[in-house]
Order: sequence, then C-alpha cells, then structure tokens
Amino acid sequence: MHTERPLRVPVGRDAERWRTFPGERTLVVAARTVVSTTRVLECLPAVLRDDSRVSVVFAYDPTSAFNDGVLDLLHDSGCRVMPWSQLGDVSPDLVLTASENVDLPEGTCPVLVLPHGIGFQKYVPDSRADRVRLSGLVPDALLEAGRAWLATSHPDQDEQLLAAHPKAAGRTLLVGDPCFDELAASVPLRPAHRAALGVGDDRRLVVVSSTWGPTSLLGEHPGLPARLLAALPHDTYRVAAIVHPNVWAAHGSWQLRRNLAAALDAGLLLVPPAHAWRSVLLASDLVVGDHGSVTLYGAALGRPVLLGAFGSDSVPGTAAEVLGRHAPRLDPGGDARRQVETALEPAARAGYAGVAERAFSEPGRALVRLRAVLYELLRLPEPPSGPPRARALAPVRVPAEPVTSWRVRTRVTVRDDGSGAVVGMERIPAAAGHRPEPESPGFFDHLACTDEERDLRIAESASVVLRAAPVAAGADAPRWIDATLAARPGCLAAAVALGAGRHLVGLRDGRTVEAATADGAHGPERAAAVVYAYLRAGLPLTGTASLRVDARPEEDVVLRVRAEDGTGRR
Repeated sequence: MHTERPLRVPVGRDAERWRTFPGERTLVVAARTVVSTTRVLECLPAVLRDDSRVSVVFAYDPTSAFNDGVLDLLHDSGCRVMPWSQLGDVSPDLVLTASENVDLPEGTCPVLVLPHGIGFQKYVPDSRADRVRLSGLVPDALLEAGRAWLATSHPDQDEQLLAAHPKAAGRTLLVGDPCFDELAASVPLRPAHRAALGVGDDRRLVVVSSTWGPTSLLGEHPGLPARLLAALPHDTYRVAAIVHPNVWAAHGSWQLRRNLAAALDAGLLLVPPAHAWRSVLLASDLVVGDHGSVTLYGAALGRPVLLGAFGSDSVPGTAAEVLGRHAPRLDPGGDARRQVETALEPAARAGYAGVAERAFSEPGRALVRLRAVLYELLRLPEPPSGPPRARALAPVRVPAEPVTSWRVRTRVTVRDDGSGAVVGMERIPAAAGHRPEPESPGFFDHLACTDEERDLRIAESASVVLRAAPVAAGADAPRWIDATLAARPGCLAAAVALGAGRHLVGLRDGRTVEAATADGAHGPERAAAVVYAYLRAGLPLTGTASLRVDARPEEDVVLRVRAEDGTGRR
C-alpha cells in the first residue's frame, strides 16, 4: 500500500504557514527499497544531529521490484513521506539516496548516492534492459548532467568505477563506510548484544547470511539453516539467519517463513530485515555466508567465515571477490559440524585476515567525511557542535519459537571404581530432521519433548516427556507424572522440575527418581537424560552420576529412588 497524498508540510505550496522549524535547506531522501532506505536511516541522524536548519523529507519511489516494506519502514521511523509525483513540484537543495537506480525529474540540485552495501561488489539485473549492470552505478543522464556524486569507501573503488564506466570520472567522493564504523565502535558492547540474544559464554552463535538472487546462499541451499541446526548440538550452538531485505520484499515474510519452517521450529533466529542485523553480526562467532555485504562486514570485524555459496556475479578484484577466493567453502554434503569447528580455528582465518584493508579507507572517519560532503552540497556551514561520532549500537532482541523436542544421544561410561558413571549428553532439535546414528555399546538415543510439543507425531513417539514449567507445589509433581504416563503409552519417563536444582523423574514401572543438580538454571532435561541413560545401561538409579553436556565440564547429578508415596509410585 502506498499513498498518493501530497505533503503540505514541511514542503508544499503553503508549507511556511504550518512549520515550526523554518528550515534553511530542504534535503529529499529518495526511498526506493528497504535496504537502501535503511542505509540512509542508519547514517543520517548522526550527520544532521541537532541541526534544525535542514528539513528532511522522504520521497517514496514505488517502481522497484523490491519496494514492498519501504512505506512501513518510513512510517515506523516517524518520517515525513511524499509521493514520488510531488518531487517535481519541490525544489530540494540536495537529493540523497542509497539506491542508484532512481529516475529523478529534471533539475539542477546535486544528488549524493551512498552505497547500500560495501562499495561496488557485484553485478545485478538492470531494470531498464535485459542485461546486468554494476551495482551502485547511477544512470548516465545524472552523470552527464554533472548532478550525481558517488560516495566510495576505498580509493580502489574510484579506479574500479573509472574502468567499468568512464563517465563516472571525477564524480566520486571518498567518504568511507559509516555502517562499518558503527559496527567497529560497538565491539566493546559485544557481551550485551550476545546476552540480548540469549547467547552466553558457553554457546556459539552461527550466523547464516544470504544475499538475494539465484546464486545466493538461500537461492542455492534453502535447507542449509535446518541442516546446520541438525548438526550442531543445541546446548552449545545457536543459529541465526540474516536474509537480504530484497528476499523479504520479493517473496514476503509468509513465504520466507514457510521455506524456513523446519529451521524456525528448531530454534532459528530469523533476523528482521531492517537494522537488527548489525546487533546479530556483532554477537556472532561464525558467519556462514555468500558474496553479500554482510559476509564481508563479518570478515572485516574479525569473524571467521565459511562460504555456503559464492556467486559468479561478484566483481573481480573487489574485497568481496578476494574473500571468495581465500575463505573456506562449506561442502553441503559433508560433515557440517566438523566444518564449522574447523572454520572457527584461528588458522582458518589466515588467508582473509586483511580483507578489511581492501574495503575500508581510514575506518572511524566516515561520518566526519560524510557530513563535510553533505553540508558542502547543501551550501551550509557545518554545525558548531563538533565532529559527529559513531555511537555504539543498542542490543536487539530477536524472538524465536521455543524448541520443544530433541533427539538426545547419551553415552554412559562406568567408572572403574564402581562409584557410578559419566553420562555424556548431546541434544539436537527434532524439528531439524536429524537422523540418529545406529546405537553402539554405551550409546543410547531417545526422543524427548516438552508437554507443549505441538507436533502430535513427536508427542506420541517421545520416550521422555518434560514438563515445560516447574510445578507450583511439590505434591502436584506425582499427579502430573501419572497423568502424563497414562495419556502417552509410548512414554517411558516423565520429568518435572521442582525448583532449586531438584527434579522428579517418574518411570513407567512405577518408580520415581529424585535427581538433584548444583545448577538450578536448567529445566528437567538434564536430570531426565541421566536417569534414562542409567535405565538403558542397567545401572542402579542411585548415587552420584557425572553429567557432561557436549564438551562442558562435568557436573554432579545425585540420584535417589523415592519410597512409595501412597499412590503406588515409589
């Protein structure tokens, strides 16, 4: 939906009657796609901070194939938006855009074009002809009229543009990359960004990043997020997906969520298309990406990179193409867990450690340069408030569906002194489609789910059922256990947390096992896994077991069989 109502203020025929801030100059932002509009919204506030001399109006251009969501973004941001048809009636002092593919009405005001990614890194379809063009390059008419100025982030881009399009000669301005500067300034707050996503020091965040188009990661491997979730232990890894806004605009959130349904059910963090990706990238431990800018931003921040795809539309000699030649490639048919672990090793990063130097010139000065350029084009002196500074990003919370079922593999190793056993446990979300390995001596697999599991096939097949919420009173636990076992004939054990590290695990043979752990932060899943493993191994359900979750240090779980409690359960 888009509006055709012309604005009356701050621009319009009688705008001066309604203004509070008079405004000495009018800056029009051409808003055509979500990704380009987001880039302007991210950098412009710092540049125009506390300056009421400049009135900013957004002109909505609905002609892009990726225009869906632009108006929602602008209105949610509180911007004043006018229809594209009104632009010819306005006399702006400067047009600013991060979309190079705009058809501006005739005029004399300058046009400053910001890249909406990192430089001029790939070839994209040309909407004006059946061919491809260099991303970031404006139409010839703007160059020939001497109105367009192209902001670059590295001197090499000037040479690249001149070689690809001689008409760009003399029309470039070295600005830098405000987005990268903001990311770099936010690195000290990385722990807060991780905490907002529920990623503690004991977990790793793998970010799947996909640009748009058939050669993108999701274009070639739409099932990769689910395959990663099926390979990486749930208690050690979280997986997030940063999907290019053009994918959201072209296919819609409904279609995107349907295509990623299994991954979402397995706990995938699907990052909203505007702004939030920066916080998630800061929190990441590894980027599984492609030739899109987010992958390159991650590498420039020092994150390990594993390439799940890399399109031939990447421009030779650019920083992105260099990254594509040196970063490790993911074999979709190989052992995903082993490849992720290898990519996380420091030695794997040696080949692309210097990629940031090829993409960004003098990091930290982009806002200063951008403000100087912008005010020069506006023919205004810069504000006396001092140079603009990149501000650290606020942490962002990304909602995810709760994971309610897991394939659990346990390994039981009996201690030589007969004092109990060590139980190793790994969990994989069942929704990811993980196929359990054949059992071997000492290894046991089972399906566990909470009592909130909505997939009836899983709920009816689970060997262990976990109560999602602790019981309000201890007396309620045996009743819940009995009701659960009665309602689910295939269930062998039902477990509930009592609080403060205490749990009850009821077995189908009538026994009830108390399991106490030192760490009360978890639900009954760990206690249930130990009891189930002991039961399968034929060990007495008493004494102290040592539990090792993935590669974490061992923790003690004290087991005791309860005496009969009057309900026949003992």
